Amino acid sequence: MREITLHDTRTGEILPLRPREPGRVGIYACGPTVYGRIHVGNARPYVVFSLLKRFLQHEGYEVTFVANVTDVNDKIYAAATAAGVDSETLAREMTAHYIADTDALGLGRPDREPLASETIAEIVALIGLLIERGHAYAVDGDVYFSVRSHPGYGELSHRRLEDMDQGEGGEGVDRKREPFDFALWKAQKPGEDTSWDAPWGRGRPGWHIECSAMAEALLGLDFEIHGGGSDLIFPHHENEAAQTAAAHGVPLARLWVHNGMVRLDREKMAKSVGNIFLLHAALAAYGRDALVAYFCSGHYRQPIDFDDARLAAASASVDRFREAGRRLVAGPSPEWSEPLLERFFLALAEDFNTPRALAIAFDWVREANRSAEPVGDKDLREMLGVLALDNLLDVEDVQIPEEARELLDRREAARAGRDWTEADRLRDELRALGWEIRDGPDGPELLPLR
Repeated sequence: MREITLHDTRTGEILPLRPREPGRVGIYACGPTVYGRIHVGNARPYVVFSLLKRFLQHEGYEVTFVANVTDVNDKIYAAATAAGVDSETLAREMTAHYIADTDALGLGRPDREPLASETIAEIVALIGLLIERGHAYAVDGDVYFSVRSHPGYGELSHRRLEDMDQGEGGEGVDRKREPFDFALWKAQKPGEDTSWDAPWGRGRPGWHIECSAMAEALLGLDFEIHGGGSDLIFPHHENEAAQTAAAHGVPLARLWVHNGMVRLDREKMAKSVGNIFLLHAALAAYGRDALVAYFCSGHYRQPIDFDDARLAAASASVDRFREAGRRLVAGPSPEWSEPLLERFFLALAEDFNTPRALAIAFDWVREANRSAEPVGDKDLREMLGVLALDNLLDVEDVQIPEEARELLDRREAARAGRDWTEADRLRDELRALGWEIRDGPDGPELLPLR
């Protein structure tokens, strides 16, 4: 096995992956809060950690990937009230949408997808342990974590206590011992239609304790990789880390790995900002392959812009690999391929550098294009398989429907007449039918959206 390194947020260093048990890796990535359909920004951690799992499996590890669903949360209550439905119905509906939308990415499902609502017993037990050990206190049916009781608090986010606004607004301020203490359990309020019994009163869990309990239940303590978006470092992941360490005296995870934000119009893509592009709409507009290539084109730790230039570049990458697939033959690759194959996987081993790996795959294609003899596709297929793009090499004879051919002819007539608005409209109409146009030296070609 190659040595694999990843950036650890807690230490700020690139650290080697050191499994708790040889050959086995657990990954926990925070999933969505299901009060609406997910957007492209929500999908980034799903893609990053699904592909990381593929790479680790390629390297010989047995991987358990857990991605939770937060189906108990203030935002769900608020959205359900606004929609005039009960919170359980809304959460079920949005969970189904989430599964369908991420299924369309073609990356497979996580090994386990726990629901907060199905982990209440474990959550209550963990809170009880924190109270017993003096790290939490109950007040009028609420339970709060005592931040000052845990000396390691702040190690993940590197913030001072004075800068730690838990994002709870004024909620519970008159019951907290310190303003930066945070809720583990919230007493049921009027209008909240989902709650559970607990020793300190009927209510429901806070957000942070849900993930601590779900991760521990499925991966145990001191597992290998805890992931999620960088916007979760504080307060969510800081609080997760503190809860588990305070309760057990053992870290929740060995490495805390965070992906950068997706930006639209130069701001973080977020429902609260209102600048979102829903995942299912992006899949319809650009196709599955281009969207996966788009995510791979940026280093996972860096922010990535969701804009026309990035998506056009991703679509062009997809086209290059499909064109390569038309020329390759099934079978072993030539000798010149082996060093490129090794460089590709070394790029992924060094902090999962997918853009560098993609560049090496393009180097491979260039070498193949120079070859006077047919080139076997085995090594390129192995590389692209880890990035879930090997399907691009499976070239099929596609039957183009007459409707699509007619639209293409009308689009070419509009271009010849310099009616660019109509040409763009017809291109969009073709996309809606599931076809994209590639303009080349031999004229336009219709290709199916994947």
